[in-house]
This record gives sequence, C-alpha cells and structure tokens, in this order.
Amino acid sequence: MPIGPFTIVAIYIVCWWVVLFTILPLGTSKERHEPPTDGAQWGAPDKPDLKRKFLTTTWVATVIWLLVMALVYIGWMPLPDLAPPVP
Repeated sequence: MPIGPFTIVAIYIVCWWVVLFTILPLGTSKERHEPPTDGAQWGAPDKPDLKRKFLTTTWVATVIWLLVMALVYIGWMPLPDLAPPVP
C-alpha cells in the first residue's frame, strides 16, 4: 500500500514525540535533601542531559518508525484510505 510523503513524515514525528516522552524521565532523581536556593523547582533534575536524550530519542524513534513502515507496507497494519472516491 503506497502512502504519501506527508503521511510518512507525520508517522515519524508522532513516533519521535512518543519516544521522547518515554525517555525524558529516565536517569533523573527526585531525591533532593536541601531546598533549592537558586530559584529552581523541587522536581527539576540537577543534570537533565537533554542532548543525550534527544540523540537516543532519534535513533529509537527511527527503529520504531522503520518497523511501523515495514508493517504498513506488507499489509499487517493497514492505514485507512481517507481519500474520497474518484467518480
């Protein structure tokens, strides 16, 4: 089932955001023994390491996206045809 480039990119963006929100809490610690004095929030991590998390998100999302695209193209996960019928 051929799908358009817009749909392919949209599926990748959805995969990337889902993986990002899955990876963001990994490696953070809630334990803070003294109250923050620099205006930071109690729940904010000391070292968020966002660059590593974005890189990890990108390669994990790419693997998941490739799996989803393979399932769509072999027909195990068909996408609905939303185009109106041609008269």
